[in-house]
Amino acid sequence: MTVDQLINWLPFGTDWPVITFLTAVIICALPVFLFIAVYALVAIYGEVKISSFMADKVGPMGQGVGFHAGKWGLLQPVADALKLILKEDIIPAAADKKLFIMAPFVVFIGAFISFAALPFGQNTIIADMNIGIFYILAVGSLSVIGIILAGWSSNNKWSLYGGMRSVAQIVSYEIPAGLSIISIIMLTGTLSMQGINEFQQGTIWGILPNWIIFNNPFSFIAFFIFFISGVAECNRTPFDIPEAESELVAGAFTEYSGMRYAFFFLSEYAEMFVVSGVSVTAFLGGWNSPISGFFNSPGWGVFWFMGKTLSLVFVMIWFRWTFPRLRVDQLMSICWKVFLPFSLLNIFGVGIWILITG
Repeated sequence: MTVDQLINWLPFGTDWPVITFLTAVIICALPVFLFIAVYALVAIYGEVKISSFMADKVGPMGQGVGFHAGKWGLLQPVADALKLILKEDIIPAAADKKLFIMAPFVVFIGAFISFAALPFGQNTIIADMNIGIFYILAVGSLSVIGIILAGWSSNNKWSLYGGMRSVAQIVSYEIPAGLSIISIIMLTGTLSMQGINEFQQGTIWGILPNWIIFNNPFSFIAFFIFFISGVAECNRTPFDIPEAESELVAGAFTEYSGMRYAFFFLSEYAEMFVVSGVSVTAFLGGWNSPISGFFNSPGWGVFWFMGKTLSLVFVMIWFRWTFPRLRVDQLMSICWKVFLPFSLLNIFGVGIWILITG
């Protein structure tokens, strides 16, 4: 159900348009916030367990009631969350208090409102905008503003260095990511997220699912450029230069504690889901089933979207515990000397492909 459908369903009608609109927004926003919170706990638990497995360790144990919960540490993320919530909220005396308080919310809002245009299924989307993918790219850029605010307002040189690195990194990687999406728009002829999903229905030659990643060689390359650029925009290893715990003592977030610090973590995992969701929608068929003609109902659509998206989140976690952190010069060289030229070539390649294939 979209916001427009919900507004028509509410009993207030057109007599109270402001109340009706605010009620519809709250009804849509509250489940999204709860979903992000639960998903973040699951992702954090997955991260610590996956990292432990890759390092041949057992990971967290002992948190939880009963044999299985205690043995596997199932409530460890809940304990971590409670610890952050209960910690004292400290604001440095020399900090710009207003901006210091505002920064984590600016970062979170950018990730939070991106969920409005994510199509979880055929009929499961908050706002089916005709510029959905452009909207997500636009609001996703808010995170860099929040990070530079956090760095500057902390009055800490390490925080400022982290914020400056973030500006250089995220703004740079937004360019190849945006250019990769242009090739998708050229193929589908729409900016609507649901329209992109509908374009990918059916099969190619009766064998492969009609996902854009299989459409032509250029879209295949565009997927990897977009996804890796998204990893960089999420500040995940090997692109976690703005945070860089071992170098800058958590970078732009050095002076934060308690719940404000938790909001940065929550935002990071929310951004991981958004980047993975856009990658799935744009290249991997979205809510379309990989098996043509089977399991294509609305309920299965949510299953396929969540399954594909969480698989890419797993890949991001896998990256963190596999690759070493890049140097700043290496990070920028990959963006400007590799991804940018290939993204431009992809646009020309897709245009020629469309002309040839009709």
